[in-house]
Amino acid sequence: MDWIVAPPPQASLAVVGQEARFPVRRVWCVGRNYAAHAREMGADPAREPPFFFAKPADAIVAALQQGEVAVAYPPKTTDLHHEVELVVAIGRAGRAIAAAQALDHVFGYAVGLDLTRRDLQHAAKAAGQPWDMAKGFDESAPCSALVPAADWQGQDAQIALTVNGQARQAAAIADLIWPVADVIAQLSQLVELAAGDIIFTGTPQGVGPLLPGDVAVAQVTGLPALTTRVLPRR
Repeated sequence: MDWIVAPPPQASLAVVGQEARFPVRRVWCVGRNYAAHAREMGADPAREPPFFFAKPADAIVAALQQGEVAVAYPPKTTDLHHEVELVVAIGRAGRAIAAAQALDHVFGYAVGLDLTRRDLQHAAKAAGQPWDMAKGFDESAPCSALVPAADWQGQDAQIALTVNGQARQAAAIADLIWPVADVIAQLSQLVELAAGDIIFTGTPQGVGPLLPGDVAVAQVTGLPALTTRVLPRR
């Protein structure tokens, strides 16, 4: 097939123990899926349930074999924030998936960062506008290699993030308001999920700023750590 312009490169993630890579189709994200984070953002988790938003697939920054990525401090912000998240990769398509069958659709798991231009997000909220430019900018979704679902037992996993060696975020995966199965079930009511979709499942409390020169280390028990170095603006 001839193309008017060259097709963009396929976004993808490494898979632990495999040569083949996982192609990223769409990036879905869950907002306010930890009660303590919802409260720190001024929301009431008892009255306002989690919700979905999206990032473009090419926002993904795939970790190298050593689990490291480097991202440039983005333009048009002075308040870049880290949000550590458990990432779920969908390996089998489905719509209106029952929670009891949802985990059968998971290919694997990773740890990622939902980088956020917080000042732009606050301005968008105040104006009643979408969050796209606060969430879906270039290099806004660093992600570790995937561990196949059969190789990770995450019921008792902890999630944490340090910046320059100082603890910033920490919680249990069990603290998710919507656990992974419910996230998949809820999202599949809104869109037909497909192999290649990935889901950032929400961040715990303790979100905060990153500056050029900072090194953030994101961890989920049993998954490869993700080290993100923040470079100066381009």
